[in-house]
Amino acid sequence: MDYIAFLQDAIQKLHGCASEHLETVRVTERFQGQTVWEGDVEIFALPEHPKAEQLFAWGYKERDDKPDLKAVTVLSVPPITTPRKAVQAYIASEYRKEQPKDAN
Repeated sequence: MDYIAFLQDAIQKLHGCASEHLETVRVTERFQGQTVWEGDVEIFALPEHPKAEQLFAWGYKERDDKPDLKAVTVLSVPPITTPRKAVQAYIASEYRKEQPKDAN
């Protein structure tokens, strides 16, 4: 299975709809002068999705010693309307997951 087909399969499984690949956009996200994320974001049309016309997706390896690719899919719904904003939302989500839970 090629990379785009892999992402389309993930979109079908996660969002329950078919997708059409539109384009690839290179994104570099920097924070305090350091590159925190760099890669290609694929943009897909979602003709059958009830809430979003587009979706941003990319794959990554969870660990360098494992060949398995994981898929990230982010629906294009305001305020997430660009590939860069999708990456920013993903980074923020992952950061929140790593924070200790408040003991209150």
